[in-house]
Amino acid sequence: MSLLKKLAGETAIYGLSSIMSRLLNFVILTPYLTRVFTRSEFGIVSLLYTYAAILMVFYTYRMETAFFRFGSWQGEEEKSFSTASLSLLFSTLGFTVLIFSNIDSIAQKLQFADHPEYVRLVAFIIALDALAAIPFARLRLNNRPIRFALLKTGHIALNLIFIFTFFKGLPHWSENWGHYYPFALDNRIAWLFMANLLASGLVLLAFLPMYGKLSWGFDIRRWKSMFYYALPLVVVALAAVINQLIALPMLERLLPGSLEQNRALTGEYSAAAKLAVLMNLFTQAFNYAAEPFFFNHAARSRSQLIYGKVAQAFTLAGSLAFLLIVAYLDFVKLYLGPHLRGGIGVVPILLLANLFLGLYYNFSIWYKLSDKTRFGAYISSAGVLITLSLNVLLIPKLGYYGPALAALVCYGFMAWAAYQTGQHHYPISYPVKKMGIYLLLASLAVGLSMGLRFFFYQRLPLLVGLNTALVIFWIFLFALPEYRRELTEQ
Repeated sequence: MSLLKKLAGETAIYGLSSIMSRLLNFVILTPYLTRVFTRSEFGIVSLLYTYAAILMVFYTYRMETAFFRFGSWQGEEEKSFSTASLSLLFSTLGFTVLIFSNIDSIAQKLQFADHPEYVRLVAFIIALDALAAIPFARLRLNNRPIRFALLKTGHIALNLIFIFTFFKGLPHWSENWGHYYPFALDNRIAWLFMANLLASGLVLLAFLPMYGKLSWGFDIRRWKSMFYYALPLVVVALAAVINQLIALPMLERLLPGSLEQNRALTGEYSAAAKLAVLMNLFTQAFNYAAEPFFFNHAARSRSQLIYGKVAQAFTLAGSLAFLLIVAYLDFVKLYLGPHLRGGIGVVPILLLANLFLGLYYNFSIWYKLSDKTRFGAYISSAGVLITLSLNVLLIPKLGYYGPALAALVCYGFMAWAAYQTGQHHYPISYPVKKMGIYLLLASLAVGLSMGLRFFFYQRLPLLVGLNTALVIFWIFLFALPEYRRELTEQ
């Protein structure tokens, strides 16, 4: 029980950083950008950040997870940190030089030939974030979630400060300083990326003391072990990014409209997906805390029992979050600009998809603990095939409902596949029946909430009252008794 409390506490702190950073984005930045950007501009920003996320996989090649594995061994942390950090330092320099040598052709292929500065700025952002990956991982390995949270939240806060400085301050300074600006004043997309670049640079500066203490010893044998351990996880990470974000480029290219129209609908879908981030941040916070937790407690005699309890607790909490977000979706959607609320119908589907993604994170820990990471590559690759094929099939027919349904099918399959393979190679006793009941009852409650919205859409106070009653009923009739029962069993 004490270990579960420890994990819950660390998840809360990591969650606080995720919640604070996402909350700053959600409460301040998203409402602002969805009002000042056109649908097309918002689509362009979303597309470029999608490409950045894909490139980030290659820049880091999952060295942070390899560092968890090898750095958690007794007396091996410093050697592993030095080797992983130097590896990323040299590879990041190489990748950045390669991109800048081909900047014009890359911009043209991405259909941004008129704005190569977008690609240039994003490349710099990726490089800085890649260099911060191992230091952030060390904070997690050393159980320093508060410093981790402060730096993650600080990054977002700095980003916001720079964005509002550029968007609000530049017009007042243009008369005296305009000829010094690197971009045109109305090039808001470039100024947005410049704000991110400055914020990432300042966060990396905070890690300079950690880099300054590097032993600068590169253990080639250790690096080979780390690289081959992480290599299948690169496939996993790349597949994860594709499964989560490939919808945006595919919408741009598969929707039947013009490039401008497709980017506008892509922006609409991306805005709606940001509402589903409320489930994603819960999943991410859990994963931040759980990954080092699982590694550090793998040798304990009751570890597998604990893993089962963790998965059950996650499912119960995630089911409640699913219901709460849908119940108050009419308020949550107000954070988006009025012209970017058209895709709100995909939010419940994406919430459930992200809940299954969290279950996959739980079930997939077995192949990391047993050094059989190739199974992660197999499962993730199958997920990519599902995502790509369903998007190609559904987008022309269903528009942006296609990617949402594809994500749900993909993550549902991946959770099932991770569980089944794990039971064969590294059996963990998961209470799957209880977890299934949680998901079923939460889905039925969400369906009822959506039905209430259909009948009482024009009577918002009544709708809110009915949804509140539904949430309270679900908590007191089911969730609270389950929680008390688990405490008694402990």
